[in-house]
Amino acid sequence: MNAVELLLSLLDEAFDKKAWHGTNLRGSVRGLSAETAAWRPAPGRHSIWELTVHTAYWKYAVRRRLTGEKRGSFVLQGSNFFPRPGPEGVSEAAWKKDVALLVSEHRKLRRAVAAVKPSALTRTSSGHRTTNLTLIRGIAAHDLYHAGQIQVLKRLVRG
Repeated sequence: MNAVELLLSLLDEAFDKKAWHGTNLRGSVRGLSAETAAWRPAPGRHSIWELTVHTAYWKYAVRRRLTGEKRGSFVLQGSNFFPRPGPEGVSEAAWKKDVALLVSEHRKLRRAVAAVKPSALTRTSSGHRTTNLTLIRGIAAHDLYHAGQIQVLKRLVRG
């Protein structure tokens, strides 16, 4: 297994493939209702829904750095965290659309990583100090970090 294949394996385990550590990001949001996804543990705290879109955004941001794609091409306006509906007036269709966005951004990221030459892993993207290797490893860790947060939020919402 070369370095790129290893990184793809890390991305897969963190996102949607079986892994020893338990629930991955895709598994953490699978089967949730829009109402559960929109619940907040306290005012000003993020919901599962917001964490889901946040992780989609950072998959996009890493892909953009790897490919040189221009800024501002994410499907939603803004960056990092995006306001999503609260428990009142939630839409199952809107929630499913945002989960589909997460899946789509993961697939695009995975394709971009698969196209990286092993020799390019130690390079940095234009204007950044972080190597491609660190970015890719980091986005897998980011998925797992937020999967854990989502698992805790699910337990809190269910009491």
